[in-house]
Amino acid sequence: MSHILEGIKVIDAASYLAGPAAATVMADFGADVIKIEPPSGDGLRLVSAGYRTDYNWQMVSRNKRDLCLDLKQEAARKVLHTLIDSADVLILNFREDQIRQFELNYDALHTRNPRLIYALVTGYGTVGPDRNRRGFDVTAWWARSGISALLKPFGHAPVFSGGGIGDHATALGLLSAIMMGLYHREKTGQGRQVATSLVASGCYANGMMLQGMIAGHDREDMLNDQEGQRSAMATVYRTRDDEYLMLSITNPDKEWPLFAECLGHPEWCDEFPDGKAVLGNREAVTALIATELGRRTLANVCEVLDTKNMPYAPVEHLRDVVRDAHLIENRVIKPTGSEDTDYQWMVANPISIADEQHKDPVMAPDIGAHSDELLREYGYGDADIAQLQQQGAVVQAAD
Repeated sequence: MSHILEGIKVIDAASYLAGPAAATVMADFGADVIKIEPPSGDGLRLVSAGYRTDYNWQMVSRNKRDLCLDLKQEAARKVLHTLIDSADVLILNFREDQIRQFELNYDALHTRNPRLIYALVTGYGTVGPDRNRRGFDVTAWWARSGISALLKPFGHAPVFSGGGIGDHATALGLLSAIMMGLYHREKTGQGRQVATSLVASGCYANGMMLQGMIAGHDREDMLNDQEGQRSAMATVYRTRDDEYLMLSITNPDKEWPLFAECLGHPEWCDEFPDGKAVLGNREAVTALIATELGRRTLANVCEVLDTKNMPYAPVEHLRDVVRDAHLIENRVIKPTGSEDTDYQWMVANPISIADEQHKDPVMAPDIGAHSDELLREYGYGDADIAQLQQQGAVVQAAD
């Protein structure tokens, strides 16, 4: 089976998550992705180390080949430059000093390979005083963008976010930049540098709130003034069986009567006849809804709200999400065919293209699993390979 990105060569020299995740999507659609790792391995390997299966590594490094290079050595840098000379895309997340150290300056590489798309992802951008600050998604995406402040429970410290959420959002931004770079190359024959950052992605994700702040509407202050209480029509409610439901009714004039009818309380509309009354009596309406939902199980609430197609969602547990029949049918959660009991399902990338299938997932490689294979593909003989390995510039995984 052919895939839409077959023939595209990608050098994934980034680490951790945002850059490599963009490369993973390209691999899913057929690109030949070569993962560059140092002898100590990508730092992402440490995140889920100690579990039976390194699940983070499996998700982010599927369908890639692995070349282990010690880029502190000149011989290893020459190997990488050889690969870059015929590559379509190079993905990096290095700091300025590392780019100089490893001889990966864009202008020099563009001279060597004018068709190269040079894709850089950083924590905080490429200019300004924080350009070399180390950034992870919890710091650059969640905290620096204001998202954490908005989600802070009233009177409590901000909640530490789940890992990788901002990284995956940033990966899609980087992927978009890469694909636009490739489109530009199709028109001009010339590659170019493209970039994004965790903080830029976080601010874009938080764009509605930040644009409101620019216009003088401080959502954070408003929530503090309301002691953290949101609109009765757009908040979280607890059910009798200690589950939670997220309600998001944006047109109360139209939907409030339907909502009240679903819950068996049309009389609520006598006291609060329209959206203005509902929104203007937030505490009273919230108390009515909370009391009624607190009498019902989550399953019952979902059943009655579905009768009027109300906009809501149960707050699902991770164990429920990975078994969600609807998500499986839509191939959001996909079977892998792996014999590893910890990797028989995988979270797919979110892009769907008509008549185009993702590649069947291949297990993520060990450090240097394809070093010899790749060196031979790029013209290195056995003697050259043996010398590189003896120097420690290249590492081949043990069989």
